[in-house]
Amino acid sequence: MTVATTGLSSAEAARRLHDDGPNELPRARRRHPLLLLVEQLVHFFALMLWAAAVLAFVAGMPALAVAIAVVVVLNGAFAFAQEYRADRAAQRLRDLMPLRATVRRDGHLRQIDASELVAGDELLLEPGARVCADGEVLTAAGLAIDESMLTGESVPTRPVAGQQVYAGTYVTEGEAAVLVTATGGHTKLAGIAALTQEAKPPRSPLATQLHKVVVVVAVLAVVMGAVFFGVAVLLGLPLAEGFLFAIGVTVALVPEGLLPTVTLSLARAAQNMAARNALVRKLDAVETLGATTFICTDKTGTLTRNEMSVVHVWTPCGEVTVHGTGYEPTATVNGVPQAIEQVRDLASSAKRCSPVAHVLHQDDRWLPVGDPMEVALHVLAARVGVDNAATDSARFPFDPRRRRSSVVDPDGVHVTGAPETVLPLCVSAQGAEDAIAALAQRGLRVLAVARRPARPGDEESWQHAEQGLELLGLVGLQDPPRDDVEEAIASCRSAGIRIAMITGDHPATARAIAEQVGLLGPDRLVVEGSALPADPDELGALLDHDGVVVARVTPADKLRIAMALQRRGHVVAMTGDGVNDGPALRAADVGIAMGSSGTDVAREAADLVLLDDHFGTIVAAVEQGRATFANIRRFLTYHLTDNVAELTPFVVWALSGGSIPLAITVLQVLALDIGTDLLPALALGAEPPNKNTMHGKLRTGSLVDGSLLRRAFGVLGPAEALMSMLAFLVVLVAGGWRLGEAPAAALLATASGTAFAAIVLGQLANAYACRSVSRPVWRTGLRGNRLLLWAVAFELAVLVVFLFVPPLPELLGGHGPSALGWALAAATVPVVVLADAAVKAILARRVSSVQRAQRPLTQ
Repeated sequence: MTVATTGLSSAEAARRLHDDGPNELPRARRRHPLLLLVEQLVHFFALMLWAAAVLAFVAGMPALAVAIAVVVVLNGAFAFAQEYRADRAAQRLRDLMPLRATVRRDGHLRQIDASELVAGDELLLEPGARVCADGEVLTAAGLAIDESMLTGESVPTRPVAGQQVYAGTYVTEGEAAVLVTATGGHTKLAGIAALTQEAKPPRSPLATQLHKVVVVVAVLAVVMGAVFFGVAVLLGLPLAEGFLFAIGVTVALVPEGLLPTVTLSLARAAQNMAARNALVRKLDAVETLGATTFICTDKTGTLTRNEMSVVHVWTPCGEVTVHGTGYEPTATVNGVPQAIEQVRDLASSAKRCSPVAHVLHQDDRWLPVGDPMEVALHVLAARVGVDNAATDSARFPFDPRRRRSSVVDPDGVHVTGAPETVLPLCVSAQGAEDAIAALAQRGLRVLAVARRPARPGDEESWQHAEQGLELLGLVGLQDPPRDDVEEAIASCRSAGIRIAMITGDHPATARAIAEQVGLLGPDRLVVEGSALPADPDELGALLDHDGVVVARVTPADKLRIAMALQRRGHVVAMTGDGVNDGPALRAADVGIAMGSSGTDVAREAADLVLLDDHFGTIVAAVEQGRATFANIRRFLTYHLTDNVAELTPFVVWALSGGSIPLAITVLQVLALDIGTDLLPALALGAEPPNKNTMHGKLRTGSLVDGSLLRRAFGVLGPAEALMSMLAFLVVLVAGGWRLGEAPAAALLATASGTAFAAIVLGQLANAYACRSVSRPVWRTGLRGNRLLLWAVAFELAVLVVFLFVPPLPELLGGHGPSALGWALAAATVPVVVLADAAVKAILARRVSSVQRAQRPLTQ
C-alpha cells in the first residue's frame, strides 16, 4: 500500500470508514444480566429445592415453602453478584484505544477521533502517545516503542522504516510517521481480544465435587422420600399424611444450608486473602488455588521487580559492583579506587547519551521517566557522584541497524551501545571479550561505553564521529529478582506444586533469573516458544516437569501451555500482567494478575489479583485455599451429622409402625438446617490454617470420602441421634405415655422440644469435634477460633427463641423442655465429645502401629 505525502483526502477517508467500519475493537456478545440471574436460580440443587417448596405448599405447609424459597433466592442473588462482575476483559481491551489521533489529510495535520482512523492514513506519533492502529513505519527519528503488554518483552523495541508498530503499544521516545495498515477488528490487539473471549474458564474442582455431592444427596433424598411414602401408606396412613411424611424425610436429607455455607465460607476466605494483598475476583478461585498442582509464572514484574539497574561494571582498570535499591540514587559501590574513578568517566559519557531519561521522587518512591535502560544509566551516574549537564552540539540517536547512540559535545564524542557494535570502533578492547562472556553468563544485559576527544567535523555524521574510540568499560544491567521469590518457590515445592517460568523475554535472561531464584529444575530445560510442539499431548509431556523455562512465548503459546497441562490432569494457575496474558488467564483454572504493575485487561481476565505484585503472596493464597478445602470438609461433616439426627425420628416412626410418634417436625428440621446450624458451619469455614497446611503432597482425595462419611454417619451422627431419641422417649414415658398410645398434644410438644434441644446441643459439641480430625475437643482449645465461640453463643440464643418466644413454639411444634428434658438434652454434649475422642484415639493407635512397622530395623 502506498500513500501520497499529502495523506488521504477527506472524501477517501470517509469512504474507507464507511466500508471498513470504525477503528474500535469488536464488542463481545454478553449475556443479559437477567439471564445470568435466572441461571443461578435453576441449577440442579436450586431446582430440587424449588420442587420441595412447591410440594410443601401443596401439602398445606406455606411457611416451609416460603422458607425454602428464601434460601434459594438469597444464595442465587449472591452467586449472581459474583458472576456479573467477573467477565469484563473485552471492555478493558477497548479502553486501550486512545480517543484522539494526529493524521495528515488533504495535505494538513489534523486531530481526529481515533475511531475515525482508516487504513491508508498517515499517523504521526510522538513521545507518550499510544499507538491506535497497526501500521508500517514510513519515517522514524529515535523511535522507541514499549510493546511489553503485547509481547512480554521488557525492553522497548526500535522500529525503523519498513517495520511494524501495533495498536495498544506506547511511544516512549522519538517521533515517527506511520502508514496505517489495519484498524479495529483487524489489529493484533483485536486478535488477542478474540483469544481472550474464546478461552473458556474451566469448571473449578470445588464446583465439580459439590455438584457430585448435590446429585448424590438429591437422589438419596428423593429415593428415601418415595420409600417412606410407601411405608407410610402400607402402615395405613391416609395419602395426604403419607405425602407430608415423605416431604419431611426429603427435607431432612437435603442440607438446605450447604450452598449458602460454602459461599459464605469462600467469601470469608476471600476477605482473609485481601488482608494479605490477594484480591479474589471469583470466589471459586479460593479453593481452586489450594488445589493447584502447576503454577506458570511470568518473569518480568512477577519474579523480578521490573526495575532495570546497573549491578556490575567492567573497566580496563578493574571491576566494580554496584549495590542499590530500585531507582534510588544512593548505593554502595565496591571496587579498587582506579576502577571506581573510571566508572565515573563511563557514567558521565553514558548519561550524556541519554539526556531525556531521569527519575522523579514521588510519594516516597523513585519513579523512572524514559527508556528503562537509559534510566538505569542515569541512576548509575548519580550513584557514583556524576552530575553533568550536557550541552551537545550533535546527537545521533539510537538506530537498530547501528545498535548504538552517540553524542558530540565540547568534552568529546560519547558512544553507548551493544558491545559487538562498539568494540570494533575502539583502538583497544583487550580483555573485553572475556568480560562480555562472563556478564552474559550471569544473564545480564551488556552495554559498551566509549569516548574520544572531539575533532573538527564530528558534528556532521556518525560515520565520522564514531571512529578511533577509547573503551571506557562494559555495563551489566539486570532486572533484579524480588527478595521473597526464592523462599516462595521453595514453599510451593514443599507443597507438591510444580512451577514453570513462561516469559516473552530472551532465553539467556530467563535462564539466569530462574537460576538466581532457584526455579530452574534439575533437567535445566529452557525452550523457546517457536520450538514448542504443535501437538497438545507432546506439548504437555515436554512441559510436565518442575522448573521448566519457556522463553519468547506468544499469547497463543501461553494459552496452549495452560490447556496442554490441563489435559494431563493438572490444576493450572497462570500469572500475568500484560494484555498478552489475558487469554491464558481466562483459560487457566486460576488466573493470577499483577495489581500494581499489571494492565486492566489482565486484572479483569484473572480470578485473583496480587495487590503487591509479590510472588510470595501466591504462597499465602495457596495456603488459604488449602485451608478452605479442609474447612469445607469440616462443615460438610457438621451438616451430614445433623442429617443423621434429623432422619432418625422418621426411621424410628416407620420401623415402629407408627407406634412411636415423630420426635421432630419438618419445620423443626428446617429450623435446624438454617436457624441453628448455619453460623457454626460458617465459623468452621473460617478455621485458620495449621502448621502442616503447606507441607507434604497435595491432597488428591474427594471432598466427600469414606473417612468423612464414616465419621458423620458412623460416629457423630449416631451419637446425636441416640441421645435425642432417648431424651424424647424418656420425657414421653415420664409424662405417662405408653407404647402404641397417642400422647397428649402438650406432652408431645414438650418431648419434641427436648429432642430438638438435644440435637442443637449435640451440634454444639459436634462443631468443636469437627475442628480437628485427629485431636479430641479438649486438645484443640476453645479460643483457637473466636468466630466459633460467637456462633455457639448465637446457636444457644436461637434455641431459646425457638422454644420459648411465641408464636415459634406453636409454629415449629416443640415447646420448652422440662427440667428432666434439659438434663437429658445437655447429656448429649459429653456423649458426642467422648464418642469422637474414642474413635480418634483408636485411629491414632492404628497410625502409630503402621509407622512403627514401616521403620527400618536397626542393629
